[in-house]
Amino acid sequence: METKKEMVVSAIENGTVIDHIPTGSVYQVIRILGLEQYEDEVLIGNHLQSGKLGRKGIVKIKNKHFTKDEISKIALVAPFASIIDIENYKVASKFTAEIPDHVENIVRCANPKCITNAEVVPTRFEVVDKENLKLRCHYCEKFTTKETMKFAE
Repeated sequence: METKKEMVVSAIENGTVIDHIPTGSVYQVIRILGLEQYEDEVLIGNHLQSGKLGRKGIVKIKNKHFTKDEISKIALVAPFASIIDIENYKVASKFTAEIPDHVENIVRCANPKCITNAEVVPTRFEVVDKENLKLRCHYCEKFTTKETMKFAE
């Protein structure tokens, strides 16, 4: 007799699946999207087998579709994650999150003396290195990296 070795997770009727999240970024994705306060179903899987990554994370969010800014946030912490929009239990669209060339009002400048940290000024960055994630502030020209990145509230 063969033993079943996988658990089946129910499909969502409408919403979004974020797949192929690096395992170290799953909870950061949850946090930056504010999903701790989301009042509908959220399924979180981490350290799952993946042919593409070895191990991966996945998040399923019922009745939620993300804005362009939210997808940019996902891309900054989980570049190359798959974003799958579900409508009526079917894949309506699927694409890979990509780090944008410019980031506005998403990330705070790492320079404490930057005008954006002293006054109510929208943040603006140019992405100068997508592979190692390095952003240059439009105002003070200081760099923010993945290690120093904080998301705007």
